[in-house]
Amino acid sequence: MSDREMTSLDINRVLECLPHRYPMLMIDKIIEIDGDESAIGIKNITFNEPIFQGHFPGQPIFPGVLILEGMAQTAGAIVIAEEQKKGDKYSVFLLTIDKAKFRKPTQPGDVLEYHIKKAHRRRNVGRYTAQAIVHGTVVAEAEVGAMIVREDQA
Repeated sequence: MSDREMTSLDINRVLECLPHRYPMLMIDKIIEIDGDESAIGIKNITFNEPIFQGHFPGQPIFPGVLILEGMAQTAGAIVIAEEQKKGDKYSVFLLTIDKAKFRKPTQPGDVLEYHIKKAHRRRNVGRYTAQAIVHGTVVAEAEVGAMIVREDQA
């Protein structure tokens, strides 16, 4: 399969694209990739995640800020995967999160789907729209802006 035909990133490829590691890696895999235009990141929420020790005992709810982080990581991973085709190493730095809305809590057992679409990109700054979906229901949405930097220029 050529890079152009890449439609998914397993966890090993995600780890090659992003510097994040447990417990801050908020995606397990990415599917339905169309270059850096769109993708769906997958996060399986499990009860044994350390965040549930304090958020909230007896009523575990996955924090909205971590949902936003998963959106940004999904966008960042597809940008890096696309940029790696040029042969250079790149990093992505979060610039903005705008229009964030949380519509429904998520909890252990849910499978979060981060639906990401490129809104626009000019040179090294990109903007993506994102929706977090569980069982076909939008639970959160936001716009994510990031700067893409070649590592020798970071």
